Amino acid sequence: MKNPPTETDSVLNWFGQWRIKPGARLPARVERALLDLRRKSEILIGWVQGALVVVFGSLYFVAPSTSPSDAAFRLVPWALGFYGVFTWVRLIQAYRNRLSFAFKVTSVLVDVTMLMVTIWSFHIEYGQPAAFYLKAPTLLYVFIFIVLRALTITPGYVLFTGLSAATGWLVLLWYALAAPGGAELVTHDYVQYMTSNHILIGGEIDRVLSILIVTLVLSVSVARARQLLFHAVGDQAAVSQLSRFFSPEIARRLSQADELLLPGDAEQREAAAMFIDLRGFTKLAATMPPDELIDMLREYQRTAVPIIHQNGGSVVTYLGDGIMVTFGAMSSSPTYCADAMRCGEMLIVALAAWCMQREAKGLPAPGVGIGVDTGIVTCGVIGDDGRLEYAIIGNAVNRAAKLQNQTKVEGVLGLASLACRDRAIEQGHRCATPQPVLVDRAVVGVTGPVSMIVLGESTRHDRNLAVHANSPVGDV
Repeated sequence: MKNPPTETDSVLNWFGQWRIKPGARLPARVERALLDLRRKSEILIGWVQGALVVVFGSLYFVAPSTSPSDAAFRLVPWALGFYGVFTWVRLIQAYRNRLSFAFKVTSVLVDVTMLMVTIWSFHIEYGQPAAFYLKAPTLLYVFIFIVLRALTITPGYVLFTGLSAATGWLVLLWYALAAPGGAELVTHDYVQYMTSNHILIGGEIDRVLSILIVTLVLSVSVARARQLLFHAVGDQAAVSQLSRFFSPEIARRLSQADELLLPGDAEQREAAAMFIDLRGFTKLAATMPPDELIDMLREYQRTAVPIIHQNGGSVVTYLGDGIMVTFGAMSSSPTYCADAMRCGEMLIVALAAWCMQREAKGLPAPGVGIGVDTGIVTCGVIGDDGRLEYAIIGNAVNRAAKLQNQTKVEGVLGLASLACRDRAIEQGHRCATPQPVLVDRAVVGVTGPVSMIVLGESTRHDRNLAVHANSPVGDV
């Protein structure tokens, strides 16, 4: 079943297919963004039209009149009054987002008709032959109305306005020629044309051609701008979606790359890596109702992620109940280790409080484990052309994951390598409380002994998980 046509579709079909690809439909979110842009444009058009009413009225009533004092008919005030009321109604409808396609087309016709009728009235108001109004410079205002329709980013409105204006001027030319004595005023003498009420057919055709050429050029420009706008809004929507599925830093890296990123494109830099994991999550996932499990994950992530961002961390990926975070990997940072250590300390306090709140409510309260390490990491594109991923890999990332697993062995909430702690101190970090040091420990998956510091004191739950809780521990 096809989607029902939208207001945008009717405009596009009425004025021609101005799509990126024939028959293609824009995503709903892009459609909404374009419709919102059009609504704001219509509001702007309404205010400009209101300003024109004020300008026209000021010029008419302030400028000294040169018309005969006994002129009985003055159409301009009536035309401006009607146009002012119509403009006010149009502006209200624009704010309410109730401007229908028919109303917009009518608005174009009212603009052009008001201008042409005002010009036509000049010969009556000043008691001159109909050819007199053909000299009125007021015709130049028609270009304002044409340009106004370009704000809608719809070439059809520009074309319709220009064609209406050209038709209106041809009607005025026909009226001037058909009026009594009009045919006798036709001349081929340009000087006579400029200095009298004579009509130069070629001169009037030039005006019509000028309107049509400007309309055509502007319509093509708007059509091209429309294509670029579609792409820009679509790209912006894609970036917004990327930033929801990836860290903002990765989304910017992907969207701002000068060329398409290909497998193998990579760069290296010093950074810190962190892994956060919930204890006993697998067992909880097997026993908790799905909605409660997801709610718990959402609470956990809402607690952790703001602290990560606050300390300059980038969430690289969510691993179920785990979170992989880097500091200084996506962009260089002079305080990447200090940021990671500070973030780890804050996370332990915040997540411990979260667990206590859940316990107080009688809800499952899993423990937490955090591992932090530093070193050279590689940031780059992996995969094949059909499925790419922007990854951050390296020994620091691997060791951080292993340290997070080691928290179960040591019965603590968080561990960081001693090298990471020392680099953090060099970068200005100061620990708020003494942090125990675990010297030369064997860590599964890491070659050689590792010296670590404890980021958080052990809890009863974590202590029960310890394999050798009596291992020697020193203090900083």
